[in-house]
Amino acid sequence: MQENRISRWYFGGISSSVAACLTHPLDLIKVHLQTQQEVRLRMIEMTVNVVRREGILGLYSGLSASLCRQMTYSLVRFGIYETVRDQINREKKGLMPFYQKVLLGAFGGFVGGFIGTPADLVNVRMQNDVKLPVQLRRNYVHALDGLLRVFKEEGLKNLFSGATLASTRGALVSVGQLSCYDQSKQLVLATGYLTDNILTHFLASVFAGGCATILCQPLDVVKTRLMNSKQEYGGVFYCLTETAKLGPKAFYKGLVPAGIRLIPHTVFTYLFLEQLRQRFGVVVIA
Repeated sequence: MQENRISRWYFGGISSSVAACLTHPLDLIKVHLQTQQEVRLRMIEMTVNVVRREGILGLYSGLSASLCRQMTYSLVRFGIYETVRDQINREKKGLMPFYQKVLLGAFGGFVGGFIGTPADLVNVRMQNDVKLPVQLRRNYVHALDGLLRVFKEEGLKNLFSGATLASTRGALVSVGQLSCYDQSKQLVLATGYLTDNILTHFLASVFAGGCATILCQPLDVVKTRLMNSKQEYGGVFYCLTETAKLGPKAFYKGLVPAGIRLIPHTVFTYLFLEQLRQRFGVVVIA
């Protein structure tokens, strides 16, 4: 009988948090590009601009909120997906078909996206603060301070501003990351040329990160604008129409930095996750 190891429910949140620490500057630049009203600065120019005004540490503005987001949003979606998938695989003594992985990934991502909305909102605001004039900055000290201030100053409703978009985006990202990673890893292993090693994890996660970037970019742009707004957008539909007025390319504003951020984030997440699984995962008898 063969022993295998499966992930513990919280491994996804830990792995995503470590990956967020490594890719946070890219995420910050992506937010800055998406919240421009007109395309003025490119990725390199925006990076130089932030460093010139705030210093190197300015690239890590909002890191506490980013970690808070990963330990809510990613913890939940990975926990749901991996726990249910492993349970079904054990009961059926086989692998789930791809369409079931897509449905499960979408469900886990939707639930995680909703739960992670408050932290996501504070994350976007803290990242965008550095490019605002001093008198307009919100100056959240850390993630918890931001969450409490939004609740006190704007109410519970605004704490979940953009929850519909965040949940929908979470579903799309999770289909790209979780479902596509699982399937691509399965296909790579089926060739017989590679084993369950770091190279396999790397190849599968690069593909998954690319899928996730393409799927979620339009919603990501609208979500970022809505969360960063000071009530100028009446709702999701109004934000969509205002963004559409800037042209179709506006929905893919920041696509390159989004890919440059999301693909490495996906790769780091799965490299750490697979190492945690192989070393500290739950042992099951196949």
